[in-house]
Amino acid sequence: MNARTHLPALMLVLLCASLPQPALAYIGPGVGLGAIAVTFALIFGFALLIVGLVWYPIKRGLKRRAKDARDREEGRGA
Repeated sequence: MNARTHLPALMLVLLCASLPQPALAYIGPGVGLGAIAVTFALIFGFALLIVGLVWYPIKRGLKRRAKDARDREEGRGA
């Protein structure tokens, strides 16, 4: 037996598997609202992650720049 003899059967199985079928399922308001809350929490958490990765190095650089300027004004110079 070679792969060519199984190809039509495989194609038929893939075709049947790809046809849409009704789920006949019900998502109640509790599960639906929970899923929406988790989605928003993930999006908000990811946004905070990005802000944290960008903001804190900028904040540290601004503080360092202000300290260097203050040191130059006082004549300590770096």
